[in-house]
Amino acid sequence: MGKRIYLASPHMSEEGHEIKYVKEAFDTNWIAPLGKNVDEFEKSIAQKVGCKAAVALSTGTSAIHLALKAVGVGEGDIVMCQSLTFSATANPIIYQNAKPVYIDSDYRTWNMDPDMLEEALKKYPNAKAVIVVHLYGFSADLDRIVQICKKYNVALIEDAAEALGTYYKGKHVGSFGEFGVFSFNGNKIITASSGGMLVSNDEEKIAKAKFWACQSRDAARHYQHSELGFNYRMSNIIAGIGRGQLKVLDERVSKKRYIFEFYKRELGMLEGVEFMPVNDWDEPNCWLSCMTLHGNVKPLDIMEALEEENIESRPIWKPMHMQPFYAECDFIGEDISKRIFESGICLPSDTKMTDEDLNRVIKTIKGLWKK
Repeated sequence: MGKRIYLASPHMSEEGHEIKYVKEAFDTNWIAPLGKNVDEFEKSIAQKVGCKAAVALSTGTSAIHLALKAVGVGEGDIVMCQSLTFSATANPIIYQNAKPVYIDSDYRTWNMDPDMLEEALKKYPNAKAVIVVHLYGFSADLDRIVQICKKYNVALIEDAAEALGTYYKGKHVGSFGEFGVFSFNGNKIITASSGGMLVSNDEEKIAKAKFWACQSRDAARHYQHSELGFNYRMSNIIAGIGRGQLKVLDERVSKKRYIFEFYKRELGMLEGVEFMPVNDWDEPNCWLSCMTLHGNVKPLDIMEALEEENIESRPIWKPMHMQPFYAECDFIGEDISKRIFESGICLPSDTKMTDEDLNRVIKTIKGLWKK
């Protein structure tokens, strides 16, 4: 059996950028939350994505939570949420005691279907927020979604957790809505081992989110709290890793795109294979290379064949409206997201993969078409 090939594992810079900033934190004995690394990481991410302000947080999930709170989502409010996503997108809606309404995907993007979003907003005209996801680093149809949100006066939150380095019509995703969210979890395109970032052009709301994230401690000599707070701030160590990783983001995006194109070229001609679509307006980071199968070979066949060769892969996210916890929630759509889930697979997309590794994956997959 060959060496293990991972789906997407951490990839520290060969230049050691991360060690430099982490060492600086140790040398100054500043390893707790807050510090120079946190401040500089926030500035760098805000500049990278083209937003005025950012706050570094413990997770991407906490960033979504504070975004919902900042736009005024509370008990009983309706929040429109993309169904084809990971549960971290949806769970913060429940943290705010609000009600999710799940929106189907379209085949052009695999992301939120604008037509279904408008249908949902006609049904729930008092909805408070919309959470759109840029799935696997591929952009949603932002022009239409932004237009619809403005038409119905509803706040737009972009879950760009998987999409750092992705652009829509030349503008970085996460900068179109009232808030954008990024993740630095261990499998993301750059990682700090954990952590998230909330970005916005509304500097006052970012300042308020920062206040909530520090346990809502009032500006008093003693410890005083007039609002409910959260322990959501990023540590100076994690931020140091993030600062170093950000220096190699462009390299990681280039490699992810190379992997996607390699698979598409070598596997795209197989009967029944379709890759996640890239639209004219989309410059994806290709965080994960994903395809659907519409023939005799099924996703499980590929996953099991790869497992036998010590190669990691996984299914497409199971849509939220199919999850037991959310079974009672309303769903607007035609089950496109369900079809993508049932026919889809995420291929290994690790940026440390060599051409030899890629050919090993491809050989294993092609072998299933020869049986």
